[in-house]
Parts: sequence; structure tokens; C-alpha cells
Amino acid sequence: MREFSTPLTIEVPATGNLTDDVVTNAHEAPDTVVFSRHTAEGWEDVTAATFLAEVSAVAKGLIAAGVEAGDRVALISKTRYEWTLVDYAIWFAGAVTVPVYETSSAEQISWILRDSGARAVVAESSDHVARVAEARAGLEELNHVWSLADNAVDVLTRLGADISDEALEERRRTATPLDLATLIYTSGTTGRPKGCMLTHGNFMFELGVAVEEMERLFTTEGASTLLFLPLAHVFARIIQVGAVKSRTRLGHSADIKNLLADLQEFRPTFILAVPRVFEKVFNTASQKATADGRGKIFDHAAETAIAWSRGLDRGRPSLAVRARHAVFSRLVYGKLRDALGGRCEYAVSGGAPLGDRLGHFYRGIGLTVLEGYGLTETTAALTANVPGAVKIGTVGRPFPGTAVRVADDGELLFKGGQVFAGYWGNEEATRETLQRDGWFHTGDVGEVDDEGFVRITGRKKEILVTAGGKNVAPAVLEDRLRAHLLVDQCMVVGDGQPFIAALITLDPEAVPAWAEAHHKTGSVADLVDDPDLRAEVQTAVDEANKAVSKAESIRKFTILPDDWTEEGGQLTPSLKLKRNVVMREFRDEVAELYG
Repeated sequence: MREFSTPLTIEVPATGNLTDDVVTNAHEAPDTVVFSRHTAEGWEDVTAATFLAEVSAVAKGLIAAGVEAGDRVALISKTRYEWTLVDYAIWFAGAVTVPVYETSSAEQISWILRDSGARAVVAESSDHVARVAEARAGLEELNHVWSLADNAVDVLTRLGADISDEALEERRRTATPLDLATLIYTSGTTGRPKGCMLTHGNFMFELGVAVEEMERLFTTEGASTLLFLPLAHVFARIIQVGAVKSRTRLGHSADIKNLLADLQEFRPTFILAVPRVFEKVFNTASQKATADGRGKIFDHAAETAIAWSRGLDRGRPSLAVRARHAVFSRLVYGKLRDALGGRCEYAVSGGAPLGDRLGHFYRGIGLTVLEGYGLTETTAALTANVPGAVKIGTVGRPFPGTAVRVADDGELLFKGGQVFAGYWGNEEATRETLQRDGWFHTGDVGEVDDEGFVRITGRKKEILVTAGGKNVAPAVLEDRLRAHLLVDQCMVVGDGQPFIAALITLDPEAVPAWAEAHHKTGSVADLVDDPDLRAEVQTAVDEANKAVSKAESIRKFTILPDDWTEEGGQLTPSLKLKRNVVMREFRDEVAELYG
């Protein structure tokens, strides 16, 4: 058993709650711009004083409506300024926020509202309200449903007009670090989602150390970030709270179709995204360069960026690499950075492994991707690469005050102040993952090197054991496969079988451009058996196989005509693969792989 920990470097508050940051900001720096709100006329600045006033007004409305301290209030919306506004208003009212993915079905909404005992819902659109209405039967504790589309902010503001500042302040101070701040429901790759109980203290511990460790992101002059990931996910939520705490200017982008335009207008100094976003940016740039007849130039530029970054790990890139890098900085890399607004120096990545190649590529073009690791149950990050301590291919060291242990079976266990209080109303599930001495069982398998850097190698429950007794972690192969331009999703199979195989879906945006370049016609479904396309996918498989032994390598694969989506039920809202669903839906295709 291997263990690594670092001492706590900050004093974690023993009193107060997350609302204190909003009050402190307004009192100490009332005119500081803490948000930029997207409006029809463009980006509108919101000062610390204005944010406090707006949060207070909405909180008074919640109190007037009968929301009591400790009550659960559900929030269903895309990522937008009002999400953050309502989130803090719920906390000001002493209540608990229950985020719900805006893509959730009526059945999923019904389960979360019923399980959490939500007393009120703030929903974004009429469609969301309709889904809540469909789910409402039997929800006797649900008293109110407000819609942002129907001016929920104004309605609550008017409703709370008679609530005094003193009454609000008394309610705001109700919560302590030990009290519940939010119930975040796991997206549920199997079974019903479970409500993770995260306290104000969990967030205060996490952000206390994270903001200090990520000082160059949060506290440099003019620091700003644009959120476009769902705020229902703990990853985006922790950046929201960190930005408020550090007075980092925060913006929201609700529609991925407008993201590039929003990035260029907002010009963030850092962003956060999941690996699939970084893969898409790379693949889109490569595809566009090929279509413009500059494919070879882009390929040389990419290889140079990777070589330059790898050279940094050895001390310094060679003279030849530095010369090529200088040329491509002017011709290629600057344009890629401009697509993100031109000011981004760092990006934060989580949710899945990024992979060595992409990590080196982005650092090579001037955007260092700080990869971290954590779960909903751990209030986001347990470990992270930070400026000044980056080891590409790892998820960084544990944050100060956090300990990691590698169990005898390879499972990673963590202990720290950001570890959750347990699952809402589910003591059995809590006992299965959280030991009495505080060690949390992640379900992930990994290793820790001599410097404390953690490497994730797979999910414990997803380890495949072939008929020959070989243990295979599918994540290593899948991550490398998804890095290919044509591959959208994939799932490695082979449990109990004589060899490893894979199901692969194609990227519907990349295939048409490839088909045109290769003089092919037809839809994705028409091309899955095309010899040239299969040969292209085979190169991706061959590249992935370089990461594993022969016994672990993919011997056969099948390309599926349809993609896997959240709407189709194969992916969770955070884009994790529901393996049991895929295995059930494609059991015939898996059986055919093995004859």
C-alpha cells in the first residue's frame, strides 16, 4: 500500500458560509466587476455591489414564498448568469441548491425532486416547466415553480419587497461550515442517481486550497473565465464559487454553437473544459487545414509543438525544434490561441484523461492544460497539476491537506476536507464508499509516483479480464482512440473473451469532410464498411495499441452506423459512457466480433 499527502497550507474557516464571499466583495470592492452578463446588446458588467443587491432581492423573495432554512430548492437551467444569481440567493435564504441538468427527462426530474424533497423549483424555460409539471404528480412537498423565461428574478424580487435587511441577514448567517450547501445528483452510469451531500465547509476547504494553488489563474490582474460547461456539474460549479471568492470576472455561455464567438468577445485568461472539447478543437483545426490544402503544414506544426513540450520536460528543447517552433508560432499557433480570445494562458481539464499527446500539443502552442482529478463526492478536485508543477500524463499531486492511498487492489482512496458527507438518505451506499476513518473509495484504479503525482489507469468495475486471465483497463485504449479525427466514441470489450475488441462510432461532423477529400459519397451509415475508412480507423486502433501489451491490444473492431448521445441514453449528461446500456443495445454486434 502506497500513500502520499501534503500538509494543509491555509487556515480553513470554522465559521461562516459561502455567502460571506459575496458580502465581503461588496463591502471591500463594491465597484469591482465580478461578472459580465450576456445581453442582446453585448456583454454588460456587473459589479460586486450590484451582485449583492440582486442576490439579496431574490433571496428575500424565496423567504417570502415560505422557503425555510435547510429546504431544498431545485435549479434547472443552461449555464447563464441567472444560474449563479439564483444559486447564491438560495444560499442567502439558508436553503440548499439541488442542481438538475437542463437536458434531464421528466422521469429523471421526478426522481431528483422526489428523492431530495424539493420545496421549490427555479426552471429556465417553458419546456423545463412542462417537464416539471409532468413529473409533479405525487410531489406533495413541492410548493412553487418559477420560470426564468417568465421573469422569475423580477417576480421573486417583488415578492420579497417586505422582507427586511435584518431578517435576510439573520437567515443568511444560519448555515455553518457543517451545514448542507448543495445536493448534487451523480449522473448515474448505472442505477438511480444518488444525491451527494456537499457542505459549505467542503467548498470552503476545496476553494481555500485551490485558489491558492491556482494563484496565477484566479488572482492575476484582469483574471477572467468563461463558463460553458453545465453548472449542474460540480466541475463548473467549483470554478463559479472560486471566481466569486477571488473576484475573478466570470461570464457564462449557454449555447455551444456561439462558444467561439463568445470566447473572442469575452477574451478569458483561462477556461475549463472536458477532454472531448480539447479533442474537438484539435480535430477541427486539423480538418480545416486539410480542407484548405495546408494539412501537411498543420501536421508538422502539431509535431513540433509536441516535440517542444516534451523537450521542456528534459530541460530544454533542441535548437532545431526551437527554430521550427518560432516559425509555427507565427503561422499556426497564434491563430489557435486567437480562437480562444487571444488571452488564454491556461485551461483546466477534468472528467476524463486528456492523454499525453494532446497535453503536449496544447502546451506547445502556448496553452498549458492543467489536468486534475476529482468526483462529485469530493467537491471536484482532489489532485491537480498547477502552474509551476506540471507533469503531463498525470492528474497532478493531491492538494494541500489531502492524502491519497493506493489500496492493495490498485484502487485510489482519498482523505481530505473536500470529501462529502455521504449520500442523501442512503446510508448503505455511503458505507460502501466512505470509511469511518474518512478514507473515500473512488472506484478508480491508479498509481502514485515518488513525487506524489497521480496517474489514473481505469475504473475498478470496468477492468476487463480476458479468457486468458489478462486484466485490461479499457480507458487507456479508449482515450487514445477518441483522439483520432474520425472517432467520436468507442467502447472496449472482451470480458471473458479470448481477445480484446472495440465498438466504435464516427464523428458526424468529421466524416463528411473526410468523405469529400477522399471522393466518397453517402451518409455515415453508408460509409461504415468502406475499406478506406476502415483503414483510417485501423490506424487509430494501431496507435492506441502502442500504449498496451499485445495481450491487451484491440484485435478486432466494428464501426457502428449511429452515434451515442445523451438523448439516446448511451451517455450521461457529463458525457460518460453508460457501458451497461451499450452492452445491452449492441450485444449482437459484440457477439459477432467473437464469431
